[in-house]
Amino acid sequence: MMLQGRVALVTGGSRGVGKGVTEALGKAGATVYVTGRTVVETDFDAPCIPIPCNHTDDGEVEAAFDRIHADRGRIDLLVNNVWGGYERMVEDGEFTWGRPFWQQPLFRWDSMFSAGVRAHFVASRLAARRMVEQRSGLIVNISFWPAQKHIANVPYGVAKAATDKMTRDMAHELQEHGVTVVSLYPGLVRTEKVMEAAAYLDLSNSESPQFIGRAVAALAADPHILALTGSVVVAAACAERYGFVDVDGRRPKALTIENV
Repeated sequence: MMLQGRVALVTGGSRGVGKGVTEALGKAGATVYVTGRTVVETDFDAPCIPIPCNHTDDGEVEAAFDRIHADRGRIDLLVNNVWGGYERMVEDGEFTWGRPFWQQPLFRWDSMFSAGVRAHFVASRLAARRMVEQRSGLIVNISFWPAQKHIANVPYGVAKAATDKMTRDMAHELQEHGVTVVSLYPGLVRTEKVMEAAAYLDLSNSESPQFIGRAVAALAADPHILALTGSVVVAAACAERYGFVDVDGRRPKALTIENV
């Protein structure tokens, strides 16, 4: 198994993309810790170690990292997947996710930054301390095309742009220590929340959560991954680069800024 002996943490991994990543890493042989407010081992189709954690509580996050260090003495991979603001995408039959910014609820902005951008920073800060000591490691920030182009709503785009800027700047500071940081762009992923809004979406080129997990596993196994540090990596392009497919045998088309 290509990740045998590696220690990984997937944040916000109890469902959706995080769950798919957790399962793929476990199947690749990694020791996978997974955080979530409500997370239990039996929810997963691969070995993992659940740690209940609210990522808006810095003390709980630090305790999670302390446990991993006490158990394993290292961390090789951090996947910053935890996020907020996806609640109530559809209300009273209306797809409110796509409203203009002056009609967006303020909770969406607040949640995306507290449970998303800030949570990524806090976890990266703690992981980087160990990775710098090891002189190795990979941090994957789950991001998306709204960082570069208006898609859906303003809070989403601003938060994802902040995520990508964080990737570039962290990569700049960590490169000399042998630590890689990338942003990973999924396509449209068939998460639980997305499927609730399926009637409003075109799912013909969509991806399973496990497909994103396979992309993360392939990146983590790449011995030359440092060459990609600071960059945006598209999950479907990873499939072409590393030769894997989705769970249904398909290889979704890689989106670009022109056709997203």
